Amino acid sequence: MSTRAILFPGQGAQFVGMAADLLDRSPRAKEMFEAASDLLGEDLYRICAEGPREALDSTAISQPAIFTVSLAVVSAIESASSEDVLESFATAGLSLGEYSALVFAGAVRFEDALEVVIERGRLMQEACDRVRGGMTTILGLVLSEVEELVAIISEVGVISVANVNSETQIVVSGEEKALERAAEMAISMGAGRVIPLRVAGAYHSPLMATATTQLKPTLEKLEIVEPGIGFIPNVLAEWVSDPEHIRKCLIRQMESPVLWQPTLRVLKEKGLESVVEPGPGRVIAGLVKQVDREISVQSVLDAQSTEALVGEGQS
Repeated sequence: MSTRAILFPGQGAQFVGMAADLLDRSPRAKEMFEAASDLLGEDLYRICAEGPREALDSTAISQPAIFTVSLAVVSAIESASSEDVLESFATAGLSLGEYSALVFAGAVRFEDALEVVIERGRLMQEACDRVRGGMTTILGLVLSEVEELVAIISEVGVISVANVNSETQIVVSGEEKALERAAEMAISMGAGRVIPLRVAGAYHSPLMATATTQLKPTLEKLEIVEPGIGFIPNVLAEWVSDPEHIRKCLIRQMESPVLWQPTLRVLKEKGLESVVEPGPGRVIAGLVKQVDREISVQSVLDAQSTEALVGEGQS
């Protein structure tokens, strides 16, 4: 049995140049970018490859960009080898990356997920534009302490736990005034550092409620089948295979915390030894190492990292 999981990055992993040479390495990648560009009305490959950064960083562009790049990398890996070098027992994704994971698992068609991701990005950007909000990472406090902090500061403004990245790395999300108070209180409680994140708004908080409401009809029509491998949604951090259960998780996802550390714990209990992170950045690699340094991680994006993975699989 495989001891590998394929874990996909989410928003924030993007950078200008992340699509370099993908079209040359995979005919399917070219089709993916063309489909995304047609739906967006923008040349997505050009923005990924050349920028400008301001365009790529907008939620409406970065989400379909990361989604498309991640799955184009999967296609490039498959094109480079006649063997199944991505054989795995499970998959998951960090927020947006959950859609990449569902496509990889065969539960959703790429083209169908792409439509959802484009609409999701647009609606989340609109929600960000309505209320000035953000996200802050708190280092050095455990979840129960951050939950206590959030309960107190909720009287000041909207705030909630957004990501459980590791035992002592918790991200909170909400209105700016609440985040400012949270930073002060976290330091007084013994937090080592408090880091405001450079994001467009308060993801995974109640401030995304309008996006949830507007995306729900699209998600209710999305064709979902049972995944071909194990799948763990962000909102539960437990195995889910029933398509309707997956749908409910996707509907809840934008307002609910990303339970990343608990997800890795579940994978570890099932025998996880190695991870492949297809797509831009090394966010997944960093988070995995914070939870368990014994798990090996290969971040794969360019031709060199693809060749290394394929070479290892064929050796």
